[in-house]
Amino acid sequence: MVQTPAASIDDGVPHPPRPDPLWETAALLAARFRAHDDGLGLGDEEQWTLQVLKIAEESGEAAQAVIGARGTNPRKERADWGRVHEEVADVVITAAVALARMRPDAGAYLLAQLDAKARRFLAPADGA
Repeated sequence: MVQTPAASIDDGVPHPPRPDPLWETAALLAARFRAHDDGLGLGDEEQWTLQVLKIAEESGEAAQAVIGARGTNPRKERADWGRVHEEVADVVITAAVALARMRPDAGAYLLAQLDAKARRFLAPADGA
């Protein structure tokens, strides 16, 4: 389902943009979850609310993984940072699916938001 982009083609011939595998897959997952929730009789806002709560759930799992990696819970075995990486990836995927469920232009919207944040936080300091 998720494919890595092919090597860049530089043959002088215009090529259509390749689909972004993140957003292509997020859209497929969003459609799958929407169909399930539609079957339960849930409206759009209720579905979106539950999907955002899923982000919070995944964030909590990432936090638990950090606690495990740091070994600060004496009742549990120490985990490794690889588990933290997996859980953070789950947060990102879940958030991408949430945005895809709310906006058909999720990829473009996120890029615009990223650009706005970059302009704000990466702008040269005053007097620089």
